[in-house]
Amino acid sequence: MRSVQRAFDILSLLTEDRRTLTIREVVDETGLAKTTALRLLQTLEHMGLLWATPKGYTAGPALWRWAHLARSAWELPPETVQLMRELGGRHRETVNLYVLRDVQRICIAQQESPQPLRHVVHVGDELPLWAGASSKILLKDAPERLLLRVARSSPHGEAHVATLREWIDQAAHDGYAASHGEREPGLSAVAVPITGGSRATVAALTLSGPTVRFTEDRVQEFAADLRESAKRISERGFDHPLT
Repeated sequence: MRSVQRAFDILSLLTEDRRTLTIREVVDETGLAKTTALRLLQTLEHMGLLWATPKGYTAGPALWRWAHLARSAWELPPETVQLMRELGGRHRETVNLYVLRDVQRICIAQQESPQPLRHVVHVGDELPLWAGASSKILLKDAPERLLLRVARSSPHGEAHVATLREWIDQAAHDGYAASHGEREPGLSAVAVPITGGSRATVAALTLSGPTVRFTEDRVQEFAADLRESAKRISERGFDHPLT
């Protein structure tokens, strides 16, 4: 188990900004002994998960198969993607789709704002549930024990659970949730629920951007359009591995 964890720690060092790893980088960032790092790198290369180049190790061809499987499982229906694209085009703000996972919310889709000043969350990013418009939507049906865990993970401690309950109740009453600078100063968002077959909330559809552009009138406009888009997505049927 330990070797498996170490191997994935090495693979996780690869990013869009760093596509090649040297042995020195692996040793420095994992804390592994050079002999251990080299052995794991060679094993990963043998499995096709890494590829040795003159500049170091890069992602290997075997990852293509995993990427294809992940894409086919996680990819949203074209109709949902189109609705998100149209929503972003009308309001010129970033559109995100979040699902709940333990005490985190995961971004599973995004249409990025075309404006120079914008909010960007990458697909696959995990954000906390103790703040943010989408959290107030996703926690609607959460059991008390989960709310307590979320509160304890926040900078405010367990007492934050009372605030979470207030936010959740307000969002359920209004049919949408808004946030202004709760997690990051100057960042605002509006979110609405996407429901499944049992009418339970399975995802949150959001518009987010700089607070200066999220005036009260705009928030109401965003909420109305988000509700209409979420309704159409829900009616088509929303299915995802994490829901």
